[in-house]
Amino acid sequence: MAGLHDPEIFQHVLNTLHTGVYLVDRELKIVFWNQGAERITGYMRHEVVGRLCREDLLAYCDDTGTVLHGATCPLVSALQEGRPREAHVYLRHKSGHRLPVRIFTSPIRSRDGSVVGAAESFEEASAVLAPDRHQSHLAMYGCLDVATGLPNHGFTQSHLRESLSCHVEHHLPFGVLRMEVHQLRHLRETRGREARGREAVEAILHVVAQTVKHALPDAFLGRWQEEQFLAIVSDCSRIDLERAAHDIERIVGCSAIQWWGDSLSVEVSVGRGLVESGDTIESLLKRAQPAHDKKLEPQNSREN
Repeated sequence: MAGLHDPEIFQHVLNTLHTGVYLVDRELKIVFWNQGAERITGYMRHEVVGRLCREDLLAYCDDTGTVLHGATCPLVSALQEGRPREAHVYLRHKSGHRLPVRIFTSPIRSRDGSVVGAAESFEEASAVLAPDRHQSHLAMYGCLDVATGLPNHGFTQSHLRESLSCHVEHHLPFGVLRMEVHQLRHLRETRGREARGREAVEAILHVVAQTVKHALPDAFLGRWQEEQFLAIVSDCSRIDLERAAHDIERIVGCSAIQWWGDSLSVEVSVGRGLVESGDTIESLLKRAQPAHDKKLEPQNSREN
């Protein structure tokens, strides 16, 4: 039993936990980062230990897309108030996408009771992080989009057709969210011939796909067009779609990727449409056309 009181054993257990755990001192300098934190965030220990939390390494944001700074940061609050905190936030993964996590922060006290640091543990809040056997089958039969890891256009179209048929036969409600990534056309036009440019486009697509996938764990999400994704949301109301669209725009807007010294921001426009009696795929998708596209319609029609 004496061996269990060895501090190295406690440190080893803490380090190998599946849950992410890290510690900071009074100056918010990271002094410990476990394997769980590496797994969840993508940052290795040597990349973060010694850095300050105020560098916004994980850049937590809430459901409204507001980045948590200063006193609004749960870890800072635990230090200043000396009390544990719990919160649901979105952290920014090393690859740039947003990931929902449940975090728990607690002050660390010395023997005399003074606060000398703080500890934070966090775990994924999304069910989609579990290994997806269905995704492996899609890849096997050529139904997976390579750049994003999502179902490709053909499979997404089949799923949409099936949802529409179920609505016709059984009146099952559903809605669609049609998302367009703003920066891709500009990147393709300015850097599309460069390998770096093509890689930047794929990186942005991946960031958007992963962020939306975690924001809508119960929806079907697939690739639609070069700059677009399509989510099919079952058993939803118009208010549910509106809320989901606004949440996605805000959360994706907090995402970014670091690319060859540049910080590439990510923005999406989200159109939404609730299925109606007599709808076809074309009529439903037309109502769900992103506002960014709708602004271009008159000009496109004149050009044609």
